[in-house]
Amino acid sequence: MNIEDFREYCMSFKGVHEKMPFPNVADKYSRDVICFYVADKWFCFVNIELFDFCCIKCDPDESGELQTSYIGIKPGWHMNKKYWISVYFNQDVPDGKIKELVSKSYDIVVRSLTKKEREML
Repeated sequence: MNIEDFREYCMSFKGVHEKMPFPNVADKYSRDVICFYVADKWFCFVNIELFDFCCIKCDPDESGELQTSYIGIKPGWHMNKKYWISVYFNQDVPDGKIKELVSKSYDIVVRSLTKKEREML
């Protein structure tokens, strides 16, 4: 998978928009992060230059099992480690599994939206 395919997949979900929210931070890595939102909430972010991993929301009950099963799944970078995981590309996590986890992340965030926000999607 490459950044173009990954971005296209993330943007394929209903009501998604993207933004690079950190243009003025000192850290170059963070400046190159693109976030994918549904309503005003993130469900995924990735560095567009390095494309080394994506950070996504995850069910806390599933997170530990995933981290045990895959070397390429770690606690979420700069996020609440209970609810976020970092999924590394080009390691032992198949592209299909990465897409499945991104889809689940989107679903988790959609379920957290208000009824009005969900209806606006």
